[in-house]
Amino acid sequence: MIDLHSHVLPGLDDGAADLAEAVSICQAAAADGITMLAATPHVRDDHPTRPEEMERRLDDVRSAVGELIALLPGGEVALEELDRPEAELLRFALAGNPGYLLVETPYIGWPLDIADRLFRLRAMGIAPVLAHPERNGEVQRRPELVEPLVATGTLVQLTAASVDGRLGDRAGRCARTLIERGWAHLIASDAHAPAIRAIGMRAAAEALGDPGLARWLTLDVPRAIVERARIPERPQPSKRRRRWR
Repeated sequence: MIDLHSHVLPGLDDGAADLAEAVSICQAAAADGITMLAATPHVRDDHPTRPEEMERRLDDVRSAVGELIALLPGGEVALEELDRPEAELLRFALAGNPGYLLVETPYIGWPLDIADRLFRLRAMGIAPVLAHPERNGEVQRRPELVEPLVATGTLVQLTAASVDGRLGDRAGRCARTLIERGWAHLIASDAHAPAIRAIGMRAAAEALGDPGLARWLTLDVPRAIVERARIPERPQPSKRRRRWR
């Protein structure tokens, strides 16, 4: 599996506190079956990460973990930070692919200008990857808020702990709806600490009850982003699909 959302870089945000904890997250990720992990620190007013900080800490963690796991660059950019210069945004490109940027969904409220902000990103040739909308209260009440964003080219990334129920019933039901309606494209851990990773991506994939869909969400789509390839078509539901657990 490939995980394109984590807070493994030490000392930049509310993720890993130090290098030792960063290494522990990487070890837990590898044990969970992750071969590539994108380090995506918050880029917002309370965590004003600069590109050069992200790059320097990424080099530090890469040196510490060696060949245990492949670490990729990126950033989780808040909506209000999308006004940064394009050259700076591209240094936070998801997995180093200038065609994608991980954009944080706010947890409270649904911004009236979200479609306009994401459209401006698309106008730059950058596809937004919207992180964890299923954890937003408004989307939990009205999942259809996501539909027009997906229709205009936004990809949706769900948190693994939402998919397998660890984040509660509301997030779980919303994640299920987005997947069943075809409005979700990736699953990622959003790991902030090793404990969150104990039964992370693998448990979410198993909870789907459809190996083909699980592979698409956890490997095929993220691999296409990493390799700068075309996003593969969503597989048809498996005839042997088990009931969603």
